[in-house]
Amino acid sequence: MVIAVKTENLIIAGTISAVRALILGRFQPFHLGHVHLAEHAQEYELIFAIGSAYQSLSFENPFTAGERYEMIDRALGELDVKKYFIVPVPDIRRHGVYGKHVADLTPSFDVVISNNAVVKEIFERDGYEVKGAPLFHREKYQGKVIRKRMAEGKEWENLVPESVASFIRDIGGEIRVRNLSHF
Repeated sequence: MVIAVKTENLIIAGTISAVRALILGRFQPFHLGHVHLAEHAQEYELIFAIGSAYQSLSFENPFTAGERYEMIDRALGELDVKKYFIVPVPDIRRHGVYGKHVADLTPSFDVVISNNAVVKEIFERDGYEVKGAPLFHREKYQGKVIRKRMAEGKEWENLVPESVASFIRDIGGEIRVRNLSHF
């Protein structure tokens, strides 16, 4: 398991007691709704848990965990976020232990940020505080909407950070999504 930490030299007298927030998602692709969430959660040190990490090369999950990692890293760099973690998390299809599974694979966290009812139930049952976040133009900032637009050859680049659009173009992601949409 690879964990990435982006940080500058943060030395503060005494100990650093940042509150960490977990953001769990598939990020297929990382879009402006995710950016809005990161901006909303600036008070926290963020942990992005890439869900369904072993799933890729399907229309629902066209990008690999490594590619999604790159998207998140580039987008957060574009936002000038100083410290964050990105951790791939494979599915285990066992909701009863999923919260502990995620906690085993990630740095410790204090709060989970999610509007997903299942995620809320799973993590609250394990004693975590789960906070919702304002949805940002949810009708267009959804992975499935962006993938559909890619498959149909419609404009999609304006729905993701420029660094993510550039990365997807560089890896032939739009063509991949179009090809995968036929299966």
